[in-house]
Amino acid sequence: MTRLLCACLALLPGLWACQKEIAAPGPEKIQAADTGYVRYEIKAGDHYCDKNDFRIIETTDMRFRVRFDSSAIYQTTDPANQDDINKLYGFSDNNAAHHAFSARFGWRWSAGALRLFGYVYNNSIVESKELQAVPIGADIECSLRVTPARYIFTVNGAVDSLPRRSVTQTAKGYQLYPYFGGDEAAPHTVRILIQDLK
Repeated sequence: MTRLLCACLALLPGLWACQKEIAAPGPEKIQAADTGYVRYEIKAGDHYCDKNDFRIIETTDMRFRVRFDSSAIYQTTDPANQDDINKLYGFSDNNAAHHAFSARFGWRWSAGALRLFGYVYNNSIVESKELQAVPIGADIECSLRVTPARYIFTVNGAVDSLPRRSVTQTAKGYQLYPYFGGDEAAPHTVRILIQDLK
């Protein structure tokens, strides 16, 4: 009996070591397992994401699915910048540069929540509106539809809008990708998964 007890006790450290190796997968492993998503990274100290190719856009409806991990939780150096809106996904419009005409989703971490926004430029004047708070790690369905007078933003079925002053029938411009800022660059590497649905 004593030998059996000693043998069991000798095995315990090995079992504990095995348990440590079977940890829950980190963000890298979870993301690598996802299919259909593109992983965008904004490195610490940068504004622009790693995948930022110039792509012409002509559309009336952009639909995508997005997932943020815990890297979307951040604290700005200057507390006044915490309310700056980071850019997520969208397009320039009216055959113009995006600081003249554009529409996109924005996001930020503030007041303990991840918040999505509608964010537009009309004649170089920016306007934004909070759409809703969303959970970290969830798949979020988004769409951005163009009408002659409005940009229609939809997040998980909830609809809101901002004005559109472009004269083109469809959105005509180029793709806009994830961007951190505001005034400050990313304080650490931020990872965002996006899957185009149309």
